[in-house]
Amino acid sequence: MKLGFIGLGIMGRPMALNLRRAGHALWVHGRRPVTMEVLVEAGARACASAADVAANADIIFIMVSDTPDVEQVVSGEGGLMPRLRPGQVVVDMSTISPAVTRRLAQELLTRGVEMLDAPVSGGEAGAINATLSIMVGGKDKVFERVKPLFEVLGKNIVHVGDNGAGQVAKACNQIVVAVTIEAVAEALTFARRSGVDAARVRDALMGGFAGSRVMEVHGKRMLDNDFKPGFKVRLHQKDLRIVMENAHQLGLALPGAALVAQHLNALMGDDDGDLDSAAVVKVVQRMSGLDGK
Repeated sequence: MKLGFIGLGIMGRPMALNLRRAGHALWVHGRRPVTMEVLVEAGARACASAADVAANADIIFIMVSDTPDVEQVVSGEGGLMPRLRPGQVVVDMSTISPAVTRRLAQELLTRGVEMLDAPVSGGEAGAINATLSIMVGGKDKVFERVKPLFEVLGKNIVHVGDNGAGQVAKACNQIVVAVTIEAVAEALTFARRSGVDAARVRDALMGGFAGSRVMEVHGKRMLDNDFKPGFKVRLHQKDLRIVMENAHQLGLALPGAALVAQHLNALMGDDDGDLDSAAVVKVVQRMSGLDGK
């Protein structure tokens, strides 16, 4: 099968490699030529633009940072739109606005091109190990066509609903993760401020109902003051911006998500955007009279 992959960053590059290692012909494009080198070494063909990918591939994957980036790839200068043909499928695995996703799906349909939104959860490790959770929006028949490729990339693959439903599911994921990170940060700060060994508190909590993957992974990062990014603050801030924009449009109260969004904003203002989002604990500590640096 002829595949295309656009966006070869921390997530996209290992995902594209997994597709190539599964034996698929692959055309790739990254904004920085250096990102294509490892794919070319694996047998993929480098393209100078997204349009060149569209000219060769039957199914085109996109994995870029934000809503405007996806819009640029699809319909901007050098984008997919002019070279698309009926029967192709565009699979956007970025995390972007559900409303824009629905609009792009309609625009692509005027060319006879179907779209799936398929954002992921699992971070860089999940991308490398092909264990991502993939939340998919789009038509049943299109999902079934692409599902074998999703199975190369991830383990938990759920067709949530029509176009945009995958992005809604990802927004829900980011709400839960963000608020849980905040809860872990507050709990460990409470332990420290109370003069109790926070590491032992975490050990105790891991064995009870408060135990979670966030407590395990992000809690350890907080204790070690090790914020090498698995998922950067700037990307989590972007995701919660999408959440809050949609909440505003829907008239929804999301007080927990709004609080964490502000803490992520504070980290961005402190030039900590490239740290892991577990660095939320730094904000909580500073507000609590502890050293958050």
